[in-house]
Amino acid sequence: MPVFTPEHDQFRDSVRRFVEQRINPHIDEWEAAGIMPLHELISEMAKLGFVGLDYDPVYGGQGADHLFTLVLAEELGRVENGSFPMAFGVHNAMATPSLHKYGTHELKQAYLAPAMRGEMIAAVAITEPDAGSDVAGLRTHARRDGDDWIINGSKIFITNAVQADWLCVLVRTSDEGGYRGMSQIIVPTISPGFTVAKKLDKLGMRASDTGVLSFDDVRVPVANTIGSVGRGFQQQMEQFVMERMWGCYSVPTTMTIALERTRDYAKQRKIFGQPLSSQQYLAYQYAEFAARVDMLRVYNHAIAEQFMDGGNVTRMATIAKLEAGRLSRQVADWCVQVHGGIGYIEETWTARFFRDSRLLSIGGGADEVMMRVLSSMDGFA
Repeated sequence: MPVFTPEHDQFRDSVRRFVEQRINPHIDEWEAAGIMPLHELISEMAKLGFVGLDYDPVYGGQGADHLFTLVLAEELGRVENGSFPMAFGVHNAMATPSLHKYGTHELKQAYLAPAMRGEMIAAVAITEPDAGSDVAGLRTHARRDGDDWIINGSKIFITNAVQADWLCVLVRTSDEGGYRGMSQIIVPTISPGFTVAKKLDKLGMRASDTGVLSFDDVRVPVANTIGSVGRGFQQQMEQFVMERMWGCYSVPTTMTIALERTRDYAKQRKIFGQPLSSQQYLAYQYAEFAARVDMLRVYNHAIAEQFMDGGNVTRMATIAKLEAGRLSRQVADWCVQVHGGIGYIEETWTARFFRDSRLLSIGGGADEVMMRVLSSMDGFA
C-alpha cells in the first residue's frame, strides 16, 4: 500500500482548511444560484498549489507524486455538495490529461498552463444527444479547410459549460465509422459560431453549471489538435480512466461522513421508547456499508500505487467506478430512509446528498458500461 509522508499529511490539512473555510460556508448560496464562481475559486486553489498536482511544472503543474492527487480528492469529499468536487475534477482531471500527455509544447503553453494557474476554466465535451455512453456513435464533425478545422454539431450534459474558457472536444475528423477517425481538438469558447444553447436544470449537482453546446461552422487551427489526428477515441479512453479514478477517490470520505451523521441521528432519535440505533437491522446495515466503504478506500489506494508504478489501471478503475456508483446511491438511500420524513425535507442535508450521489452511476460511463468493459476485458464478451 502507498506510504503517506508528513508532506502528504500537511497537504491534507491545508485542503481540509480550504474546504471548511472557503467552500462549505457558501454551498447554500451557490446551490440557490445554480452556479459557483469557478474562476475565483480555482485561481485561489492554484495559488495554494492544489491544481495540476502531478503535472509538469513547465506548464503550471506542481510536479508532485500522484498520492497528492489522491489526498486532494479525498479531502474534497468533505465538501457539502457534489457540485464543486465534480466541477473542479472536470477542470483538473478530466479535460486536461490528454492535453498534458499528448499536446504540443505550444498548445500546452496556450491552454494547459493558464488552466493550471486558474486563469482559464476547462471542460471536456464528448456526450451528444444520440451518443452518451456509446462514444463511438458521436456525430459532431470537423472538416479540414487549409490550416483550420471547421466544426459542426452539438454536445449535451457538459459540465462547466457556462464558465469554460476552452473545451477538449471529441469530434469526427474523417468519414470512418465507429471508433475510427476521431480527434480531440481544443476549442476556445470565444470562437465565432460556438454557443451555449441551454443551461440545464438538473436533479442534483445544482451548483455545477451544465449545458448544451452548439458548434456552427466553428473555425479553429489544426494546430489545436491534441496528439495525432484520428487517435482521439483512444486518447479519450485513457482520459476516461483518470476521470473514473478521480470520481472514486472522494467517495469513501463522503460516504463515511454521511454514515456517521446518520448513526448519530439514529442514536438520539427515539422510537417505541428506544433509540432508533437499537434496531439490529439498522446496525447490521450500517456495519455492512461501513465495511464496503473501507474496502473501496483500500482499493483506491491500491489503484493510486499501481498508477504511480506505471501499471495499467484500466480494469481497477472500472471496478472502482462500478462499486463507488452503486455504494453511493445505496448509502444515500439508506440515510434518507433512516431519517424518515425529515430526511425527505430540503432543509435536511440528506436531500441534497441523495440527489447529488445519484450521478456517479451515470456520468463517466454508466454502471452498465462498466460491466460491459469488464466482461470484455475478462474475455466473456
